[in-house]
Amino acid sequence: MQQTSEQYDAVIQSCRDLFIKKMKDYGCAWRILRLPSLTDQIFIKAQRIRSLQQKAARKIDEDERSEFIGIINYCIMALIQVDRGVVEQPDLVEAEALELYDAKVEATKSLMEDKNHDYGEAWREMRVSSLTDLILQKLLRVKQIEDNLGKTLVSEGIAANYQDIINYSVFAMIHLNSKSLL
Repeated sequence: MQQTSEQYDAVIQSCRDLFIKKMKDYGCAWRILRLPSLTDQIFIKAQRIRSLQQKAARKIDEDERSEFIGIINYCIMALIQVDRGVVEQPDLVEAEALELYDAKVEATKSLMEDKNHDYGEAWREMRVSSLTDLILQKLLRVKQIEDNLGKTLVSEGIAANYQDIINYSVFAMIHLNSKSLL
């Protein structure tokens, strides 16, 4: 489990580094995005990953890693939006945005550790393509919950689905990073 924690942190650090650079370029313009807009952005990235996994030829020189990083960062933004709500104008300075980012990561990693304990790191035997399919399934669930105005009868809510998507994406990145070391 220690190896998973270290690998998780390394993946998140690369995501956080990009988040910081984008904050310097764009500020927190993402704060105006409603949850369905963030969900759609995540969906586009997941669909592109699936497309890359199914097609032999690529017309854009980016691999799955950059898309998984985007998914993770958009999910963290969505989790912040769930708590803070949408604003009409960007309202966070970089330090505050990073504090919120880190808090969402901490809670999501804690969830991963609890589930990883119960499931015995079963994700290590999964394929990246299966993790991608699970991400797409979670996104379809989120879209349905959004269409139901956030109401569920027996299911976990939107935030829990975003957290699962982050964790599946981190697992996929760990697999991809391990393959590149071979």
